[in-house]
Amino acid sequence: MPTDLDGVVVVEPETHPDERGFFRESFRTSAFEEAGIGPFVQWNVSRSRRGVVRGIHFQREPAGIGKLVSVAHGRVLDVAVDVRPSSPTFGRWVAEELSADDGRMLFIPRGFGHGFCALDEDTVVSYLMTGTYSKEHDAGVRWDDPAIGIDWPVSEAIVSDKDRGLPTLAEFGASDGTTEGSKEANA
Repeated sequence: MPTDLDGVVVVEPETHPDERGFFRESFRTSAFEEAGIGPFVQWNVSRSRRGVVRGIHFQREPAGIGKLVSVAHGRVLDVAVDVRPSSPTFGRWVAEELSADDGRMLFIPRGFGHGFCALDEDTVVSYLMTGTYSKEHDAGVRWDDPAIGIDWPVSEAIVSDKDRGLPTLAEFGASDGTTEGSKEANA
């Protein structure tokens, strides 16, 4: 299901509940390839407690990475932010609640930042990645950048020192010479 940001897609796998619980096919390579999502080459998992906000993270071009985000335990508000300077939706964001119970996933293509807020204790998030992590291309913007204006569902977020020190979107664009790579990737 498409969102308001081109390329960001909500994936709703079919779930078969019964008295024992449920069965869900969460991933099949051919189905994702048919939808133009993937291929995936790395799998990451994070664990967070309620109120933790992670992000907004991305890989600068040319090492941009797409992410298929799902929740193995708990719930999150998952957020994608368009960080492509030449995009007509630059700086806009979408958010979806994902949970282990409903199995919904969010695909965030390259050129978008990603972050989430854990809504439950002991929340486990899984990320299938279209590329491998590159420390050299690691980037991000502040989770609370007022110019982006994400409506996080917490009054006092628990944020890492690294995420607290990230630049705003405007500072990133003004000080980081690699945004030219992003512009070229969108040409």
